[in-house]
Amino acid sequence: MHKTHFGSAFRCGRMDHSVYDGENAMPRYLLVSFKTCPWVQRAAIVLREKAIDFEFRHIEPDNRPDWFLAISPHKKVPVLRIDDTVSLFESNAIAEYLDETIAPRLHPDDPVERAINRAWTDYVPTFAEGVTSTAYADTETDYLKAKEKIPVVFERLEQALAKQGSGPFFNGSKYALVDAAYAPFLQRYYFLDRVKPLGLIERFPRLKAWSEALLTRPSTHSFEQDAFEAMYRANLHRRNKWVSQFVSPAQVAAE
Repeated sequence: MHKTHFGSAFRCGRMDHSVYDGENAMPRYLLVSFKTCPWVQRAAIVLREKAIDFEFRHIEPDNRPDWFLAISPHKKVPVLRIDDTVSLFESNAIAEYLDETIAPRLHPDDPVERAINRAWTDYVPTFAEGVTSTAYADTETDYLKAKEKIPVVFERLEQALAKQGSGPFFNGSKYALVDAAYAPFLQRYYFLDRVKPLGLIERFPRLKAWSEALLTRPSTHSFEQDAFEAMYRANLHRRNKWVSQFVSPAQVAAE
């Protein structure tokens, strides 16, 4: 049988799950990634929160290798390859699988709270589109229209956080899958705010406090923070949208 070759990768996490010992063998995990993809970042956060040793395999969006196309039905990242035999795709499915199979459990124990968390996780694509639309605007008019979406999604989360507890996380003191789902997009709000000031999150104190708690948590970060922001700015500059003009060469020099 042909075995797919995945090339070089680098190891992350804190527990070595690559050592096999008969019946006690631990699975090997390979996370296929675009370096700045927020959906990959979400999966990586869950892996780190569970102290799972895993490998990153970064590929280029404009040069997706054949081995990747063979294991990703939607031709998208993330893909979590398990023991070089099973490929899981879609970040939500990956997060749910990891939470069902590996302790500690990040979803709430209470079924009602768990359902509420899942419902708010389903809102993430809407939140992400609202928060990051300014990065894809072709004109200043489009940019200003996109900016108007941000307070709408921020207000939804501000109200949700008011009902969910005293923080610092979505459910209160315990970190959950829903936190991992939102962290990458809150991070990108701050990236865009530092390219061209948006000045919006300050109106939403609960959301701001939540974002700060998430962004100071080590599991949020796959790269050194300044280097990762430089990668994001470089991508923004290459995209050549209206906001790209505000990214200076010096801001992308660290890529």
